Amino acid sequence: MANVAVILAGCGVYDGAEINEAVLTLLSLEQQGASYQCFAPDREQLHVINHLTGEVVEGVTRNVLVEAARIARGNIKPLTELNVIDYDALVVPGGFGAAKNLCDFAVEGAQMSVQEDFLAVARGFQQADKPIGLICIAPVMAAAICGAGTECTIGNDADTAAAITAMGGVHLDCPVTEARVDAAKKMVTTPAYMLAGQVSEAYTGIADCVKEVLALA
Repeated sequence: MANVAVILAGCGVYDGAEINEAVLTLLSLEQQGASYQCFAPDREQLHVINHLTGEVVEGVTRNVLVEAARIARGNIKPLTELNVIDYDALVVPGGFGAAKNLCDFAVEGAQMSVQEDFLAVARGFQQADKPIGLICIAPVMAAAICGAGTECTIGNDADTAAAITAMGGVHLDCPVTEARVDAAKKMVTTPAYMLAGQVSEAYTGIADCVKEVLALA
Protein backbone atom coordinates (compact mmCIF):
# COMPACT_ATOMS: atom_id res chain seq x y z
CA MET A 1 0.00 0.00 0.00
CA ALA A 2 1.42 3.38 -1.02
CA ASN A 3 1.66 6.01 1.71
CA VAL A 4 1.10 9.52 0.37
CA ALA A 5 1.82 12.93 1.88
CA VAL A 6 -0.88 15.50 1.09
CA ILE A 7 -0.06 19.16 1.60
CA LEU A 8 -2.93 21.56 2.24
CA ALA A 9 -2.55 25.34 1.96
CA GLY A 10 -5.33 26.42 4.29
CA CYS A 11 -9.11 26.08 3.94
CA GLY A 12 -11.16 27.77 1.24
CA VAL A 13 -10.69 28.37 -2.47
CA TYR A 14 -9.87 32.09 -2.32
CA ASP A 15 -7.26 32.08 0.46
CA GLY A 16 -6.45 28.41 1.15
CA ALA A 17 -6.83 24.89 -0.18
CA GLU A 18 -9.82 24.32 -2.47
CA ILE A 19 -12.03 22.20 -0.23
CA ASN A 20 -13.62 20.06 -2.94
CA GLU A 21 -10.21 19.35 -4.48
CA ALA A 22 -8.75 18.42 -1.10
CA VAL A 23 -11.61 16.09 -0.20
CA LEU A 24 -11.68 14.51 -3.67
CA THR A 25 -7.94 13.92 -3.44
CA LEU A 26 -8.31 12.10 -0.13
CA LEU A 27 -11.29 10.14 -1.44
CA SER A 28 -9.39 9.12 -4.58
CA LEU A 29 -6.39 7.99 -2.54
CA GLU A 30 -8.61 5.83 -0.32
CA GLN A 31 -10.54 4.40 -3.27
CA GLN A 32 -7.31 3.46 -5.00
CA GLY A 33 -5.87 1.68 -2.00
CA ALA A 34 -3.41 4.27 -0.69
CA SER A 35 -2.99 5.64 2.81
CA TYR A 36 -2.21 9.30 3.43
CA GLN A 37 -1.17 11.89 5.97
CA CYS A 38 -2.05 15.58 5.64
CA PHE A 39 0.46 18.37 6.31
CA ALA A 40 0.37 22.16 6.15
CA PRO A 41 2.77 25.04 6.80
CA ASP A 42 2.50 26.38 10.35
CA ARG A 43 2.48 30.04 9.32
CA GLU A 44 0.17 32.97 8.81
CA GLN A 45 -1.70 32.89 5.51
CA LEU A 46 -1.35 35.80 3.08
CA HIS A 47 -4.76 37.24 3.91
CA VAL A 48 -8.31 36.25 4.76
CA ILE A 49 -11.07 36.36 2.15
CA ASN A 50 -14.79 36.56 2.87
CA HIS A 51 -15.94 33.69 0.67
CA LEU A 52 -19.46 35.10 0.48
CA THR A 53 -18.43 38.49 -0.92
CA GLY A 54 -14.94 37.75 -2.27
CA GLU A 55 -13.54 40.71 -0.34
CA VAL A 56 -10.41 40.82 1.82
CA VAL A 57 -11.23 40.88 5.54
CA GLU A 58 -9.07 43.61 7.04
CA GLY A 59 -7.43 43.22 10.43
CA VAL A 60 -7.91 39.44 10.59
CA THR A 61 -5.15 36.83 10.46
CA ARG A 62 -5.40 33.06 10.20
CA ASN A 63 -2.87 30.25 10.45
CA VAL A 64 -2.51 27.94 7.43
CA LEU A 65 -2.11 24.80 9.55
CA VAL A 66 -5.02 25.63 11.85
CA GLU A 67 -7.30 26.35 8.90
CA ALA A 68 -6.22 23.22 6.99
CA ALA A 69 -7.04 21.16 10.07
CA ARG A 70 -10.72 21.90 9.34
CA ILE A 71 -10.48 19.81 6.16
CA ALA A 72 -8.36 17.06 7.71
CA ARG A 73 -10.67 16.77 10.74
CA GLY A 74 -7.70 17.60 12.94
CA ASN A 75 -5.54 14.77 11.61
CA ILE A 76 -2.79 16.97 10.22
CA LYS A 77 0.84 17.75 11.02
CA PRO A 78 3.11 20.77 10.51
CA LEU A 79 4.95 20.68 7.20
CA THR A 80 8.27 20.72 9.06
CA GLU A 81 7.46 17.22 10.40
CA LEU A 82 7.20 15.70 6.92
CA ASN A 83 10.04 13.24 6.39
CA VAL A 84 10.30 12.26 2.72
CA ILE A 85 11.64 8.83 3.58
CA ASP A 86 8.31 7.92 5.21
CA TYR A 87 6.19 8.50 2.08
CA ASP A 88 5.98 7.12 -1.44
CA ALA A 89 4.49 10.18 -3.13
CA LEU A 90 3.39 13.78 -2.63
CA VAL A 91 0.08 15.34 -3.72
CA VAL A 92 -0.87 19.02 -3.48
CA PRO A 93 -4.50 20.10 -4.05
CA GLY A 94 -5.05 23.57 -5.49
CA GLY A 95 -7.02 26.64 -4.51
CA PHE A 96 -5.54 30.11 -4.25
CA GLY A 97 -3.74 29.01 -1.09
CA ALA A 98 -1.31 27.09 -3.28
CA ALA A 99 -0.55 30.36 -5.11
CA LYS A 100 -0.60 32.51 -1.97
CA ASN A 101 0.66 30.40 0.93
CA LEU A 102 2.92 27.81 -0.73
CA CYS A 103 4.29 30.34 -3.19
CA ASP A 104 3.51 33.94 -4.16
CA PHE A 105 2.41 33.36 -7.76
CA ALA A 106 -0.91 35.13 -7.09
CA VAL A 107 1.04 38.32 -6.34
CA GLU A 108 4.27 38.02 -8.34
CA GLY A 109 3.26 35.93 -11.36
CA ALA A 110 6.23 34.55 -13.27
CA GLN A 111 8.60 36.31 -10.83
CA MET A 112 7.27 34.17 -7.99
CA SER A 113 9.24 32.47 -5.24
CA VAL A 114 8.23 29.24 -3.50
CA GLN A 115 7.88 29.08 0.28
CA GLU A 116 11.12 27.63 1.63
CA ASP A 117 9.75 24.78 3.75
CA PHE A 118 7.43 23.59 0.98
CA LEU A 119 10.14 23.84 -1.67
CA ALA A 120 12.57 21.83 0.45
CA VAL A 121 10.00 19.06 0.94
CA ALA A 122 8.89 18.98 -2.69
CA ARG A 123 12.46 18.91 -3.98
CA GLY A 124 13.16 16.17 -1.47
CA PHE A 125 10.54 13.99 -3.16
CA GLN A 126 11.93 14.86 -6.58
CA GLN A 127 15.50 14.07 -5.56
CA ALA A 128 14.34 10.78 -4.03
CA ASP A 129 12.73 9.88 -7.40
CA LYS A 130 9.27 9.84 -5.84
CA PRO A 131 6.24 11.11 -7.80
CA ILE A 132 4.51 14.41 -7.20
CA GLY A 133 0.93 15.31 -8.10
CA LEU A 134 -0.01 18.99 -8.41
CA ILE A 135 -3.64 20.00 -8.87
CA CYS A 136 -5.39 23.09 -10.25
CA ILE A 137 -3.10 26.17 -9.91
CA ALA A 138 -0.38 24.26 -7.99
CA PRO A 139 1.37 23.18 -11.24
CA VAL A 140 2.77 26.71 -11.59
CA MET A 141 5.40 25.42 -9.14
CA ALA A 142 6.33 22.37 -11.25
CA ALA A 143 9.47 23.82 -12.84
CA ALA A 144 10.63 25.34 -9.54
CA ILE A 145 10.42 21.86 -8.01
CA CYS A 146 11.64 19.62 -10.83
CA GLY A 147 13.66 21.97 -13.00
CA ALA A 148 13.43 23.55 -16.44
CA GLY A 149 11.59 21.55 -19.05
CA THR A 150 9.12 19.98 -16.62
CA GLU A 151 5.84 19.23 -18.38
CA CYS A 152 2.63 20.20 -16.60
CA THR A 153 -0.89 21.51 -17.12
CA ILE A 154 -3.33 23.97 -15.64
CA GLY A 155 -5.84 23.25 -18.41
CA ASN A 156 -5.81 25.85 -21.16
CA ASP A 157 -5.64 29.31 -19.56
CA ALA A 158 -3.34 31.24 -21.89
CA ASP A 159 -1.96 33.72 -19.35
CA THR A 160 -1.12 31.10 -16.75
CA ALA A 161 0.35 28.82 -19.41
CA ALA A 162 2.54 31.70 -20.59
CA ALA A 163 3.76 32.27 -17.05
CA ILE A 164 4.64 28.58 -16.73
CA THR A 165 6.64 28.83 -19.95
CA ALA A 166 8.40 31.97 -18.69
CA MET A 167 9.42 30.06 -15.55
CA GLY A 168 10.97 27.24 -17.58
CA GLY A 169 8.08 24.79 -17.61
CA VAL A 170 6.41 23.17 -20.61
CA HIS A 171 2.65 23.62 -20.56
CA LEU A 172 0.42 20.91 -22.04
CA ASP A 173 -3.26 21.64 -22.71
CA CYS A 174 -5.52 19.20 -20.89
CA PRO A 175 -9.26 18.66 -20.44
CA VAL A 176 -10.68 18.75 -16.94
CA THR A 177 -11.29 15.00 -16.89
CA GLU A 178 -7.66 14.01 -17.48
CA ALA A 179 -4.17 14.42 -16.07
CA ARG A 180 -0.83 14.95 -17.77
CA VAL A 181 2.27 12.95 -16.86
CA ASP A 182 5.92 13.91 -17.18
CA ALA A 183 7.26 10.39 -16.68
CA ALA A 184 10.90 11.46 -16.67
CA LYS A 185 10.34 13.97 -13.85
CA LYS A 186 7.59 11.88 -12.18
CA MET A 187 5.34 14.96 -12.21
CA VAL A 188 1.56 14.53 -12.62
CA THR A 189 -0.82 17.47 -13.00
CA THR A 190 -4.53 18.05 -13.63
CA PRO A 191 -6.64 21.22 -14.11
CA ALA A 192 -9.47 20.52 -11.62
CA TYR A 193 -11.20 23.83 -10.86
CA MET A 194 -9.06 25.73 -13.33
CA LEU A 195 -11.66 24.25 -15.72
CA ALA A 196 -14.26 22.32 -13.74
CA GLY A 197 -17.83 23.52 -13.74
CA GLN A 198 -19.06 20.63 -11.60
CA VAL A 199 -17.72 18.60 -8.69
CA SER A 200 -17.97 15.46 -10.82
CA GLU A 201 -15.66 16.94 -13.47
CA ALA A 202 -13.05 17.85 -10.90
CA TYR A 203 -13.35 14.37 -9.38
CA THR A 204 -12.68 12.60 -12.69
CA GLY A 205 -9.47 14.53 -13.33
CA ILE A 206 -8.26 14.28 -9.74
CA ALA A 207 -8.90 10.53 -9.69
CA ASP A 208 -6.85 10.23 -12.88
CA CYS A 209 -4.06 12.30 -11.35
CA VAL A 210 -4.01 10.09 -8.26
CA LYS A 211 -4.02 6.95 -10.42
CA GLU A 212 -0.98 8.18 -12.36
CA VAL A 213 0.86 9.24 -9.21
CA LEU A 214 0.33 5.84 -7.61
CA ALA A 215 1.43 4.10 -10.82
CA LEU A 216 4.75 5.93 -10.57
CA ALA A 217 5.19 5.26 -6.85
